[in-house]
Formats: sequence, C-alpha cells, structure tokens
Amino acid sequence: MYQSKIAGLGKYVPENVVTNDDLSKIMDTNDAWIQERTGIKERRHIKKGDGNTTASMGFKAAKIALERANISKDEIDLIVFATLSPDYYFPGCGVQIQEMLEIDTCPALDVRNQCSGFIYGLSVADQFIKTGMYKNVLLIGSENHSGGLDFTTRGRSVSVIFGDGAGAAVLTRSDHVGQGILSTHLHSEGKHALELSLKGPSTNHWVPEIIAENLAAGGEDSQEDIPYYPYMNGQFVFKNAVARFSEVIMEGLKENGLDVKDIDMLIPHQANLRISQFIQQKFQLRDDQVYNNIQRYGNTTAASIPIALTEAWEEGKIKEGDTIVLAAFGSGFTWASAVIEW
Repeated sequence: MYQSKIAGLGKYVPENVVTNDDLSKIMDTNDAWIQERTGIKERRHIKKGDGNTTASMGFKAAKIALERANISKDEIDLIVFATLSPDYYFPGCGVQIQEMLEIDTCPALDVRNQCSGFIYGLSVADQFIKTGMYKNVLLIGSENHSGGLDFTTRGRSVSVIFGDGAGAAVLTRSDHVGQGILSTHLHSEGKHALELSLKGPSTNHWVPEIIAENLAAGGEDSQEDIPYYPYMNGQFVFKNAVARFSEVIMEGLKENGLDVKDIDMLIPHQANLRISQFIQQKFQLRDDQVYNNIQRYGNTTAASIPIALTEAWEEGKIKEGDTIVLAAFGSGFTWASAVIEW
C-alpha cells in the first residue's frame, strides 16, 4: 500500500470584488445584516467579458499547483474535478482541463458532491494512489456561482453568501510512511436532500417547462417555488452542519489515535463564519489553529477548502510535520473530513 501526499497547491479568484454595500444597491440588504449572519464582507464574482468560467478558473489554479509541485502536466495520470456549477450540463469540466493542459489523453472524472466535493475528490485521488494504480493526480475544486443566483430581495438569503473561485492540489506518491493523507471519512444522508438544493433545470424539469410555468404563474414571490435558483433552509442546514462537522472531525482524529489538542490547523469548508466559530469554541481551538477566509471570498463550495488550504500554506501557517484537518458539510446532505500529516 502506497502513501499519497499533496505536492503542490494553487488558487485563482476573479479580480472583480463585490462588497456587501454593492449588493445593498440591488437588493434590500446591508453590510451589518450580512456580516451578522454569515461573517462575509465581500466576495469575488466573474465579470462579463473577463474570460472566466468554472473550467478556466480551475485551469489557472491547476497550472500554479503543477508548477509548485514541480510535476509536468504530462506526468498527470488522472484529473478529478469537483464542482456544482460546470460549464455545461455535460460533458464535465474534467475533460476540459485535460484539453486546456494539452495532455494527450488521460482519465478525467467529475465529482458532484457540492460543499464536500473537494474532500470526496481527495479521497478518490488518495485511493487511486494508495492502490498503486496512479502516481500523480490533479484535483480541482472550482465554482461559478454568480451566474446562477437570484440577485433580488427575494433571493438575498442565498445570494449574499456565494462567491466564485477555484483551488487545486497535485497529489503524488510518497515513500514516507505516516506522512501525507492519513485518512478520509465520507458520509451522506439523502433524506434531507431538498433542504439545500437546486431542482432545475434537470431531467425532471427541463428549461421549456420552467419558462412556461413561470409565465403562467406571473412570477412567484417565494424563493422555494423557483426551481432554477438555489434553495436553502438556512436554520435547518446550520443545525445539521454544526453536529456533523463535530462528528466527522472526531472520527478522523480517533481513526489516527489523535486528540483535538493535536490539531495544528483546522480548515473547515467556508460555509458560514458562525459555523466555524461554533466548532472552534466547542473544540477550544485558538485562532491560529483555525483558518477562515470566508470574509473575503464568501462560500465558494467545492473551491473553498483548496483556496483556504492554499492561502494558509502561502502564509506560512502550515509547516512540515503539522497535523492538518479538513472538514466539510453541505447539500445532499453530505459531509466529510480528511486528516493530513504535512
């Protein structure tokens, strides 16, 4: 059984900064309201004409990760792409990355696990390397949320939260036993699937049907009734998130004979600063043991953990030998954790 480790990290976010005050000009909201509920001050949005898409942002992050890993694109054995916002309904973004990197041929797969997508993808990459099937895997999390949000007062409870961006990691085989990805832990609970969802367009609800229904109804007032915008039962999601975050973090620590005090850096999915603060307080972690950047980027779903992990590493907050814990919870419901010896 081989060991896998992260050899290189990269991130990309659009240049266009959208502040809470900017949003207050187009919907009934304000900076204090948004910060109190989410901790978010600003986020990045793709701007029309800037050339950014989910795949192209992932490509930009991947190039940085490959350079830092000192691994050629032709050495990549597998591409794993995590997103809820692909450029096309099909094909997925993984094959677009293969084309953009000008790799002759290689397997590419897409992971559709939303907020926990990056850790699910990390687990897939880790297992392929551990079994010896592949040596080098390129893992990307990228999201273009701004293209599909309801920027009216009706949709403010969701639309103020999300931002665009991408993060990437190159995983490679390691000869150092006990260093690298120690374990990953994955869960789901589908009975709550519609509490955080986007129902259409889908094979159950295609675009022509949606348009016809909306015209017939003369427009709706409830965000829940509009299937082509995301819906979130905020309080219910928050309640489940704090419980599952705690469980899956402890599961990872126990699996490796570790305790909370052994965590050098916890990087939670950047869903809501209040969730991160709740977990930090529950585990009695210091500020320097938890990395948050949702204040600057909002929730970038599958991209949030790789963006935060990259920034923490760039800022020198992750060092060799550190115990790093990643944790996420989101739509599905799905949740996951990973324990890494850096």
